[in-house]
Amino acid sequence: MTNFVVKTIANAGALAVAIWLMQDITLTGDSTGKKTLSLILVALLFGLVNFLVKPVVKLLTLPLFILTLGLITLVINALMLLLTSWLADELGLNFHVEGFWTAVLGGLIISIVSWALNVALPDKD
Repeated sequence: MTNFVVKTIANAGALAVAIWLMQDITLTGDSTGKKTLSLILVALLFGLVNFLVKPVVKLLTLPLFILTLGLITLVINALMLLLTSWLADELGLNFHVEGFWTAVLGGLIISIVSWALNVALPDKD
């Protein structure tokens, strides 16, 4: 359970940094409380997408992964971020990513920040 909470906090922090750095990644809300709740829900959704969809996509793109020496991971991360944006829109959350190249750069930012936060945050599991 601790691992789940740590990963969710890391995802929320990484998404917050991407929202802060990228003009075309937006999270809107009436108040700070609603924005925070939306951010946590989007982080949970992002974690769910990465847990369920990403392994299947990685398996299907294994030849491209080998051919591009892993650079296809940037595209996969961008697609997972765009899928999260679409699902958040369908669920009424106020999170949006505008365009593929924004998603590529946002996915890169999220990957780096999430990695750093997972290293820094305690993990008891």
